[in-house]
Amino acid sequence: MGSTRENYPASFKVKVALAALKGDKTQAQLASEFGVHSNQILQWKKRLVSEAAAIFSSRRSKAERDAEDLQAELYRQIGQLKVERDFLDNALGR
Repeated sequence: MGSTRENYPASFKVKVALAALKGDKTQAQLASEFGVHSNQILQWKKRLVSEAAAIFSSRRSKAERDAEDLQAELYRQIGQLKVERDFLDNALGR
């Protein structure tokens, strides 16, 4: 039968990817040391390199800011409608 897939925690993936970035050991050495296939190490290394810039980026995209502004406006409207509903319930004696 087939083997089950291994799920590694993010901290382990980072540790392995950073070790691969150092370059002091070969992929085969890292694979045997960490017990992970060398192709998996290569994938984690590529992902770390490609997404590292996002960690240090202080600017959010316009789409993210617009979504947050829309969410804040909708929450404000919900709060206002709730206050108005409560006022009318009290005025009608409910």
